[in-house]
Amino acid sequence: MKKYLFLPLLLVSFLNTTAQVQEEINPPNNIKTIVFKGETEDQFPIVQLGDPIYLVFDDITAGEYDYYYKLTHCNYDWTPSDLLKSQYLNGIDDQRITDYSNSYNTLQPYSNYKLTIPNDNVKLKISGNYMLEVYDSNYELVFSRRFVVYQNLVTAGITPKRTRDFEFINEKQITQININYSNFNVVNPKKEVKIAIIQNYYWPTAIYSVKPQFTLGSELVYKYDSETSFYAGNEFLNFDTKDLRSATAAISHIELTDIYNHYLFTDIYRNNRPYTYFPDIDGDFVVRTLQGDDSSREAEYTDVHFSLPYKEELGLDDVYVFGKFNNYAITEENKMTYNSENGLLEANILIKQGFYNYKYVTKHGEEIELNKISGNFHNTENHYLVLVYYRNFGDLYDSIIGIGSANSINVSN
Repeated sequence: MKKYLFLPLLLVSFLNTTAQVQEEINPPNNIKTIVFKGETEDQFPIVQLGDPIYLVFDDITAGEYDYYYKLTHCNYDWTPSDLLKSQYLNGIDDQRITDYSNSYNTLQPYSNYKLTIPNDNVKLKISGNYMLEVYDSNYELVFSRRFVVYQNLVTAGITPKRTRDFEFINEKQITQININYSNFNVVNPKKEVKIAIIQNYYWPTAIYSVKPQFTLGSELVYKYDSETSFYAGNEFLNFDTKDLRSATAAISHIELTDIYNHYLFTDIYRNNRPYTYFPDIDGDFVVRTLQGDDSSREAEYTDVHFSLPYKEELGLDDVYVFGKFNNYAITEENKMTYNSENGLLEANILIKQGFYNYKYVTKHGEEIELNKISGNFHNTENHYLVLVYYRNFGDLYDSIIGIGSANSINVSN
């Protein structure tokens, strides 16, 4: 009898300890403008071990509520690693965020919170994937964000090119990668080294588990035709609300009610139009205002109004306004609705003053199409990043031993 009782207990124990992939959780509607970055302007926190990471966010209830943070080290596949906290942290996380202040002279009140890691309470000891989680005073998860910590132990290069696959020659770009580990001891590189390739800092389309095509001395070479390819997309659309009262090129007019309303010109479908280059910041955003010196607490929130003609090609697909400003979320807040009076799909979103990139994406069932409205063009300017992971035999975690980045502005064949 004891044997039969023992098996279910083992099964329960196994299910309880099965690691879950750590996905980013987006916040409720009262939390806005999450800025999470390293020392560069890119809203993608990838830093060298020891360098600071900055988190800034607003709570538009302006209640000066308590928020706490927790750090989790993750494996290559974003499951939690088997390390103890003491093995990847010096100090203690699960601390209250103490740096906060209220907005000043704004129509929309809010509380602004800031966190820097490392700080007096906690420092990171090792490289790798990390998850930052923010909790409220009831210890309920409010939101979470991924970040990456690396060491420069190997040299990684990434070169974007036009795909050689004739089926997608006008729509895709490929990435060719070289990793030189001459100054780092690697015994079995095909088993010990893994890579992740990311386009425009967008995790959902990242490419994993690609083996090196061949080895030249102490260099790993990845020169695939399709395994490392991405749809090229199109340049992001943009608007700038840094001046509350002045309409820029993308803004048709401004109205003042309880708060400012910025109405953008109606956008067009670009999937069947010739490609046109204009500079963007690859989906990113920058908070800024001309109405004060401290944009973190003096920038105003405005209702930004988006519109797009409805076309039969959309069918019953849902359309969303999409960008780093909402962490590329698919939610009711950024979903467009049909206006039968003017035949337009419309959305208005509360957004802090600044310069923003955005695009329109569609959703049919569970399938999200990133470029159905904007199109794919092989000469689109995109940013590419390769992360080089390493795990030696017997190691308990995946470290990141190098990174490489490149831009496809001058993509070649």
